[in-house]
Amino acid sequence: MDNDQLRHYSNKLAYEIDSWDLKVALENGENVIVIDARSSQAFAAEHIPGAMSLPHRTMSDTTTVALDRNALVVTYCDGIGCNASTKGALNMTKLGFRVKELMGGLDWWKRDGHPTEGEGNIVATQCNPGCGCN
Repeated sequence: MDNDQLRHYSNKLAYEIDSWDLKVALENGENVIVIDARSSQAFAAEHIPGAMSLPHRTMSDTTTVALDRNALVVTYCDGIGCNASTKGALNMTKLGFRVKELMGGLDWWKRDGHPTEGEGNIVATQCNPGCGCN
């Protein structure tokens, strides 16, 4: 048995979650806070149902004071071409939360057939000011 490999995969699962596991956790009423780490405009256009908008640039002791410190925080952004979820996960970890990053973000959430809410869809082929990851 390769202990390095076991540690690698265990660590990976400790810090990431896929859309299926997130949906199951939400359906089971687990203590999960889903945070859209993109801009508030991107959130308004489309987001995961039940998610809250908390852009990564605004995460602080003040903006997170009302959040349950015992909950699992899941951050997400547009997808693999955006790093707002990583920036958000880093910020929330620094603030003392238990955090996982949603693999593939909103893009893979939708690809897996899960619903979204919002005013419309954002179509972004590259990271630009409109994608919400900045």
